[in-house]
Amino acid sequence: MAGCCDHCHDDADSRTPQFRRALWIALAVNGAMFVVEIGAGLRSGSVSLLADSLDFLGDAANYAISLAVLGLALRWRASAALLKAATMAGFGLWVVATTLQHVMSGTVPHAPTMGAVGAVAMLANLGVAGLLYRFRDGDSNMASVWICTRNDVIGNMAVMAAAAGVLGTRTGWPDVAVAAIMASLALTGAWRVFRQARRELRQPAALAASD
Repeated sequence: MAGCCDHCHDDADSRTPQFRRALWIALAVNGAMFVVEIGAGLRSGSVSLLADSLDFLGDAANYAISLAVLGLALRWRASAALLKAATMAGFGLWVVATTLQHVMSGTVPHAPTMGAVGAVAMLANLGVAGLLYRFRDGDSNMASVWICTRNDVIGNMAVMAAAAGVLGTRTGWPDVAVAAIMASLALTGAWRVFRQARRELRQPAALAASD
């Protein structure tokens, strides 16, 4: 991504119809999984499931933003990526705050619910990741979509591992540990997208579009 030159963006633009179709599918999947996971998270008392549900919601919003700016000038696509970096960072900070709250309250989530819902979420995200994999080396807008989806798959695997840990230890510490990992993924991913978007906004093409 960092070494991508002008022809990389031209290639990304030539695949816009395919990328748009993949985004619509991803938007529908993430919207549905948000509803499923937030309900399961509230019932089970799992902070990692709640974090993952809001991640689905944030990704659905990110896909909607990406759809809105497809085909627009580089300046607009990079600006949208900055907005998405901010939402990823906000998600990470929310997870940090919620995790601290669960640590203080000593919450022990329902492990079977965590495992089952985590498995369904992982299958959903693997399907979306398969759709978006070939667009991972595009501009910052495309890259941010791929990073979010990749982080989701990693997060789902961690939720399932946390479910096994909660079941084995009878404590909420595995759930807390996974929530911390998800916060780290969100914050590091946001920083990566932010840096690439800032580079693109400094490019001559982006500067010319703002005149």
